[in-house]
Amino acid sequence: MSELSMNDIKFLPGVGPKRAELLNKELGIYSYEDLLYYFPYKYIDRTHTYTIREITGTMPYIQLRGKIVSYDTQGEGHKRRLSALFADGTGTIELVWFKGIKYIQDRYKPGREYTLFGRPTMFGSRINIAHPEIDPVDTDTDADGGLQPYYTTTEKMKSHFLNSKAIQKIMTALWKAVPRSIPETLPAAVIQRARVMFLGEALRNVHFPQSTDLLRRAQMRLKFEELFYLQLNILRYSRQRMRRLGGFPFKTIGEVFNRFYNECLPFALTGAQKRVLKEIRADVGSGRQMNRLLQGDVGSGKTLVALMSMLMAIDNGYQACMMAPTEILAAQHYETLRPLVEPLGLRIELLTGSTRKRERDSIDAGLRSGEVKIIVGTHALIEDTVVFANLGFVVIDEQHRFGVEQRSRLWRKNDRPPHVLVMTATPIPRTLAMTLYGDLDVSVIDELPPGRKPVTTIHRYDNRRAELYASIRRQIEQGRQVYIVYPLIQESEKIDLKNLEDGYKTISEVFPEYTVCMVHGRMKPAEKEAEMQRFVSGEAHIMVATTVIEVGVNVPNASVMVIENAERFGLSQLHQLRGRVGRGADQSYCVLVTSHKLSEDTRKRIETMVRTNDGFEISEADLQLRGPGDMEGTQQSGIAFNLRIANIAKDGQILQFARDIAGEVLDDDPDLAKPENYVLTRQLSKIFHKKVDFSLIS
Repeated sequence: MSELSMNDIKFLPGVGPKRAELLNKELGIYSYEDLLYYFPYKYIDRTHTYTIREITGTMPYIQLRGKIVSYDTQGEGHKRRLSALFADGTGTIELVWFKGIKYIQDRYKPGREYTLFGRPTMFGSRINIAHPEIDPVDTDTDADGGLQPYYTTTEKMKSHFLNSKAIQKIMTALWKAVPRSIPETLPAAVIQRARVMFLGEALRNVHFPQSTDLLRRAQMRLKFEELFYLQLNILRYSRQRMRRLGGFPFKTIGEVFNRFYNECLPFALTGAQKRVLKEIRADVGSGRQMNRLLQGDVGSGKTLVALMSMLMAIDNGYQACMMAPTEILAAQHYETLRPLVEPLGLRIELLTGSTRKRERDSIDAGLRSGEVKIIVGTHALIEDTVVFANLGFVVIDEQHRFGVEQRSRLWRKNDRPPHVLVMTATPIPRTLAMTLYGDLDVSVIDELPPGRKPVTTIHRYDNRRAELYASIRRQIEQGRQVYIVYPLIQESEKIDLKNLEDGYKTISEVFPEYTVCMVHGRMKPAEKEAEMQRFVSGEAHIMVATTVIEVGVNVPNASVMVIENAERFGLSQLHQLRGRVGRGADQSYCVLVTSHKLSEDTRKRIETMVRTNDGFEISEADLQLRGPGDMEGTQQSGIAFNLRIANIAKDGQILQFARDIAGEVLDDDPDLAKPENYVLTRQLSKIFHKKVDFSLIS
């Protein structure tokens, strides 16, 4: 394969310097090998030709054969469009183009026979096909029929006539230039164990499928290989780390932990919390360094588990720290933890960017002497000036908000890396967790503390506001508080801010007898803090806000969350927002307000929210709807290369299978030193040629 990676794409027949430059810039394709691994995103069966009489407006892509009868242009300037009447003897259909009008009229002449391919849609009472693919009947495209691959192309490529069809032609030229036998990238034993086809056969069938079955098997081979190397890399690093790094052994559960458990617990632990504490206890007592991901919905009691884990460290002579992504969140953790640990006589401090110098000096001295036992803070904790006497336990909240390099600096605060507990309230589907946090053991808190009622979620259309306002008024009369959240999306920030301000005005007019406060990200921190405080103290009854309240604010008395334009939020964001209510003992409500016009995906999102409060079910649905690339924070969290063909959302079983086989390979040969595994080390270094060795980092 190495010679293919050396061959410049511009020398391939049909490419040349201009097209090569486009392929470089737009798709990152530089060599023959890059092109060979540029896979189709879909395939369409072109074996069947329909007649116009058979068409309905709900069909997927179809193929027709007939003649253009006449052209007609409508509109002026950028609204100009070209329509054509296309007939095949059984009826007529309208074709429409909004771009390339002159090109179409010059190229496709009325009266000649063409094969036409596109997707029929209903426009009013008529069916039309926009921007169809057209080929003269006498070309060989009809002969190749069968399963036709479709390649993703950008607008810029299309404007230079480098569309999917053109890529297909270049692929045909590439296949002629490729050596007869393509070198294998998996050892024979792995191919046999996984029962997958050979690489050359898979690559041929993914670009030129001979049959549906061969295409399926080709995709299976390529997906397996991609996920196998991803898992092999993760498992190799985590096993090396376990062999190389001892952890601080916490030998005793001592006085501090027991006093807290017997005298200071705010409420009885749930079964899930007890189970997770046992898992952590086993880790920190094992002599190995712990790396554990703790997942649980908002309000499931993760902070309490984190505190009790930190007390284990203190009982064994170590300090603990908790790092949060924002000052508001850090301050809130501190306010939650301080009253719990002060009765134990422990010194706990808060360190953020806005800590004053005098306080900071005192905290620094306390950390160096070991007098400060627990420190809560933001990235201020990773600055070089912060020196610990003996840091043994680190809690990281909402890990995806921290870059890998930032986290690695915490590791250097002691002569051995401390134990690490990563917490997230964004439940991560199992398949994604295995990939993003494949080297972390996963613990889950999957039950709510006693007395917490699940939030009731309701969907309302925006033309029924009177009812909505009446039910809000009833809640406030009962002494409750209400959040009203508006989207604030970067691209349309001006319009969104105006909507927020208009909303604030409307709400103030509808509820003149109540106090309304407003919070958004463009406010100065002090203004924002003051407005938040009005709501927290109960002075304000309604808070109109953007998603700045997604993490942070904890107001047990707030029992209603109204989300305006809910169709513009992702599932996990809606779930996070909903987690702001339901923190007290009262029944809480989340109202999703949308317009009547909803796409199929949006409707599914809203239905999922109404149906379930289970964060894991929601995150699975979110992954299915949006794919892994969009999930919050995944860009920096461990997928070191883009997946070209596998889809973590849909290929969970292949992922698990690949992980199992990667584990077997490492059980047999931990350092991949055997001659038959040379191909593995070669491929790993080729795929993961990263400059930094992050193998010691969670």
